Amino acid sequence: MSEAPPTIIVVDDDISIRESLEGLLRSVGFQVRLFGSVAEFLAGKLPEGPCCLILDVRLPGQSGLDLQAELAGADIRLPIVFITGHGDIPMSVRAMKAGAVEFLSKPFREQDLLDALGVGVARDRARRQAEAAAAELTAKFEALTPRERQVLGLVATGRLNKQIAGEIGVSEITVKVHRGQVMRKMGARSVADLVRMADRLGLAPDGP
Repeated sequence: MSEAPPTIIVVDDDISIRESLEGLLRSVGFQVRLFGSVAEFLAGKLPEGPCCLILDVRLPGQSGLDLQAELAGADIRLPIVFITGHGDIPMSVRAMKAGAVEFLSKPFREQDLLDALGVGVARDRARRQAEAAAAELTAKFEALTPRERQVLGLVATGRLNKQIAGEIGVSEITVKVHRGQVMRKMGARSVADLVRMADRLGLAPDGP
């Protein structure tokens, strides 16, 4: 199935700006969600697909910078493009150091905003793909038997079949069988590939 169009979330207390941004964003193919405050945004759910947040710095109640800090504290890595009519250098430095994609002062060029959103969406898409790959790798590992996991961990240290056999108390032929099963179940094309998988899983202790 093809990926759904990216979603841009707009949090700004100025309804005219929200409506203007909605028209612009929909015209270039984005899905759009509009909120007038941080509280409204937090009450909703994040989109399933790639997204980026357009966030006003000054909002009633909780500020945009406060929301950025709250999202980071909750490990919600949502790309943010800040917009403001009352920004200053300390604000922009704080936002960018905390990982914002861009900090734009109103009025801003539409193309500057669209360029920043393109960066943000690409960043979010890459994160989601990496997380999906990590989840798939973990699922494959969890499908291994306890013995196969043990063999995988020892292969990752660089031990030979004979050494593994002596360490776990089985024949070398049995180790070869387990190793073959591990390669098949993990989808590894080579031992080097398997070692990289083990490293990503955090299974590679110091070698012998």
